[in-house]
Amino acid sequence: MTLRIAVQMDPIDQINIAGDSSFALMLAAQARSYTLYEYHVDSLTLDEDDRLFAHAFPVTVQRIVGDHFTRGDQVRLDLGKNVDVVLMRQDPPFHMGYITATHMLERIGAETLVVNDPANVRNSPEKVMVLNYRRFMPPTLVTRSVDEVRRFMAEHGAIVVKPIHGNGGKAIFRIGENGENLTALFEVFNQTWPEPHMVQPFLPEVAQGDKRIVLIDGEVAGAINRVPGEGEFRSNLAMGGSAQQTELTEREQEICDALGPDLKRLGLTFVGIDVIGGKWLTEINVTSPTGIVAIDRFNGTDTAGMIWNAIEARVAAMAGQ
Repeated sequence: MTLRIAVQMDPIDQINIAGDSSFALMLAAQARSYTLYEYHVDSLTLDEDDRLFAHAFPVTVQRIVGDHFTRGDQVRLDLGKNVDVVLMRQDPPFHMGYITATHMLERIGAETLVVNDPANVRNSPEKVMVLNYRRFMPPTLVTRSVDEVRRFMAEHGAIVVKPIHGNGGKAIFRIGENGENLTALFEVFNQTWPEPHMVQPFLPEVAQGDKRIVLIDGEVAGAINRVPGEGEFRSNLAMGGSAQQTELTEREQEICDALGPDLKRLGLTFVGIDVIGGKWLTEINVTSPTGIVAIDRFNGTDTAGMIWNAIEARVAAMAGQ
């Protein structure tokens, strides 16, 4: 199958090609002779005839640091008529601009496959969708109230506080069981973000790693264990964590079995979930999941190829309707 792919992504000149999942997907698409375009979300225009356009660039990619892409001349691309797939890969934050883009992309759904499904991406922020699976989560509080957090700490001890729409391990704080600096931290959080924040007990097991498990159409494709760097408790690779080869525990497989059918039904083709200590589900990443380069390096797999296989199957199903 030959596909025309428009990748909605962060600036291509700024990505780290050594581990970037979007770049790996683009390389795999190019190897299949797909036509590739890249564009930034800011260029989307919904015109007076309800057609969705992007100012896009034909692009070719290669794994050469400092010379990893070549752009053609800019084109005004009708995302409903001129492409088969839009790959939505820009990073959060999950703000109103991001949400509006999902509404715009939703309007081409009858013509073009958008991966992941924009309506269900909008309805599934990483730290919100996961609340549907509390039976697999550590105790979790969502609040702007310091008094509620103190009540929570009285039962659970030391905590971590996270922006509910954050990403990449940014702005995650640990507060010791004595509560020192809690009030000051919540003043900063409440001034910075209008939404409530997520509070969970600090899990000492994070020192042994935070597992990223990738699911494709609800099936496990692979996993890595991300271990915090020296002096850190955050294990995100963007925060200096390191990746290790790993396998799933029985509990992790149980979590995947519970999530898988829902992810497939919702059109969430490429998803990364995070599990601490082999048992605690903390996030369901649907906006721009990462980790496939490290998974393939350890396992000798082709996760990007598996994702494109799933996308091809969805395109074929749309064509047959």
